[in-house]
Amino acid sequence: CRSGSGGIITSTNLIGAVIVPVSIFTDIRNMNSRKRKILKLAGWLVLTYLLVGTLFYFFQDLIFFHPKPLQQTYVYGFTQPYQELNLSLDQRNLSILQFKSAGHRRGIVLYFHGNMQNVERYAAYMHFFTDRGFEVWMMDYPGFGKSTGALSEERLYADAALLYSLAVKQIKETDIIIYGKSIGTGIAAQLAGGKEIKHLILETPYYSLPAVATGKFPIYPFSLLMKFTFPIHSYLPKVKAGATIFHGTDDAIISFSHSEKLVQENPKVRLVRLPQGKHNNLTQFPAYGNAIDSILKAVPYTQ
Repeated sequence: CRSGSGGIITSTNLIGAVIVPVSIFTDIRNMNSRKRKILKLAGWLVLTYLLVGTLFYFFQDLIFFHPKPLQQTYVYGFTQPYQELNLSLDQRNLSILQFKSAGHRRGIVLYFHGNMQNVERYAAYMHFFTDRGFEVWMMDYPGFGKSTGALSEERLYADAALLYSLAVKQIKETDIIIYGKSIGTGIAAQLAGGKEIKHLILETPYYSLPAVATGKFPIYPFSLLMKFTFPIHSYLPKVKAGATIFHGTDDAIISFSHSEKLVQENPKVRLVRLPQGKHNNLTQFPAYGNAIDSILKAVPYTQ
């Protein structure tokens, strides 16, 4: 065959003329298919991101707090002497345990425990203070032990303030030590602000609760999502008393870097660094007991 311009159209040329447009169309279709897959995958990722964020927002109480409720008739099996107080507040109960000191009472430690179970889990640590002449008063948070009611950051602060007001009716402020462990460090730091207490002790504290969450899942805006913030970094500058932080370098729950940052911003705070210490074994280190002795006796401490 000849073309209109006189050229010869062979079968090969004809097939090539047909194949080229078809191949271009196929490439375009495949490219659109790839785009559709990418968009579909992106859509699923966004949906998963939003779903996880929504679930976190509504169930964060279950993530950060693990209470073990007790019946009001429950009898504690503590070996050390104690007194139990149950205060009726706005149709709810606030449970307070007062562990008695050995011999003459030199002061009171207001102890704010961690996020697990109730006071029974933490009673084993009381001897560090009761053996040295200090009573230890520990309240259970709403939903923990015999305490009832809804849990909120504001309510925790209010209950802590009430506990403090009961203590100052019995002793001078300067004979009160405020102690916080893990989640309780936020409550302790807030309570200590501006008060003329003997000392503030924070065991495994955090910069803030959103900072802990961000360290583990940095893709979420936890400062916007979280109902509980406990911004210790905002509270420490308001603390007038001496303050000591205990933190283990191998803490997998709250990174040691949180305490380092708190001390960098608050140079007057003493950091007791416990090499290879984890989240729940710091009381086993001799340095812990030595530092507690120095605080209770008000003598200089050297690690």
